[in-house]
Amino acid sequence: MSASDPAPARPAVLLLSGGLDSTTLLAIAAAAGQPLYALSFRYGQRHAAELAAAGRQARRFGALAHEIIDLGHMGRLVAGATALVEGSPLAVPRGRAPEGAPQIPLTYVPARNTLFLAYALAWAEALGARDLWIGVNAVDYSGYPDCRPEFVEAFTALANRATRAGVEGDHFHVRAPLLHLTKAEIIRRGHQLGVDYGDTLSCYAPIASDDGRALACGACESCQLRRRGFIEAGLPDPTAYAAR
Repeated sequence: MSASDPAPARPAVLLLSGGLDSTTLLAIAAAAGQPLYALSFRYGQRHAAELAAAGRQARRFGALAHEIIDLGHMGRLVAGATALVEGSPLAVPRGRAPEGAPQIPLTYVPARNTLFLAYALAWAEALGARDLWIGVNAVDYSGYPDCRPEFVEAFTALANRATRAGVEGDHFHVRAPLLHLTKAEIIRRGHQLGVDYGDTLSCYAPIASDDGRALACGACESCQLRRRGFIEAGLPDPTAYAAR
């Protein structure tokens, strides 16, 4: 490489669930030209079928590696506090929360994004990566505290105080390009970048069909936000729903 050649792009670590938002995030990051390392988690979620979609999307967008971290013990620890994991006594709510309901719904998983970003931070420091990409959204979302701008800012500050790279001045950045977008805006952006939304799973309580395919329930809050997003984006919804 000559002195006039641009320096190679530094790698980045990206959190990838296999859902609509994180797959759009993957497409945006890939278009930015960074070498990507994708990170997914098996934490006892009811919708673990999303991980197969995550693997396909990671390959589709050229991730250099895709790791799935087994956090099955997490599901057992938090089962009494969230409806989103197997074995929880709580049922996944259907529809949007009514007026006067608690702001943070039963599908909130305690400290989930904090844990996920901590793993991403460790891998990033080892790789020499300084960008952590996360698909959180604070517009069309369920009100989770770890999807808000304050959380992104706080974790960025933590990352630069808790790592050798950070305290030596080689700072980390949490990239959250979906943070202030509506679901329709996210879908339009992904559509422009060629995302196959038919191969993503956002449902909190998917239903297995006779052919083994995971069908979206169509009734949980995530399904409703997704469905409304496609309508407002003016694009056909390729989601396979159990019921329309």
